[in-house]
Amino acid sequence: MRHHDEHPDHDDEIEWVSKSEMKRESQALQQLGTDLVRLNPNELAKVPLDDELKEAIALAHKLANKREAQRRHLQFIGKLMRSRDITAIRDALNAFDQKSAAANAHFHKLEQWRDRLIKEGDKAVNDLVAQYRQLDRQKLRQLARTGRKELAAGLPPKAYRELFQYLKQNLEP
Repeated sequence: MRHHDEHPDHDDEIEWVSKSEMKRESQALQQLGTDLVRLNPNELAKVPLDDELKEAIALAHKLANKREAQRRHLQFIGKLMRSRDITAIRDALNAFDQKSAAANAHFHKLEQWRDRLIKEGDKAVNDLVAQYRQLDRQKLRQLARTGRKELAAGLPPKAYRELFQYLKQNLEP
């Protein structure tokens, strides 16, 4: 006659998770829910969500002005996340972050070119047109010259802004 095994099968073992670890995981899921609530509607439409999560996020938008109610609701969204595979959701949010980082980098590049054009004048214009032949050399020179005069005279930076807009319209990210 066999006696009960002294060592249970590994499949039957229960993995012990500390209360702190459960709390950290819960907070991470709640933060993920908060990130979803902060997305604009176009971005949110691209995230793979089930109907229950979509409804919960819509309600969170309605509770935006009721701080305590929204805090509790964000906890609820975090709780909903526990029972879902969040890999696709995290991937979608990471894609938005990468797109945003690329947009920020392009914006800074445009600012650097604008500042260099104002500071260096024709030398910077020649360097820029050598890289981007589609740009209008005369327009760049005129805007840079006018922008430099505006800054020196303490006038509103109209040409400075116009130069940035011209670069933004003509330099693809």
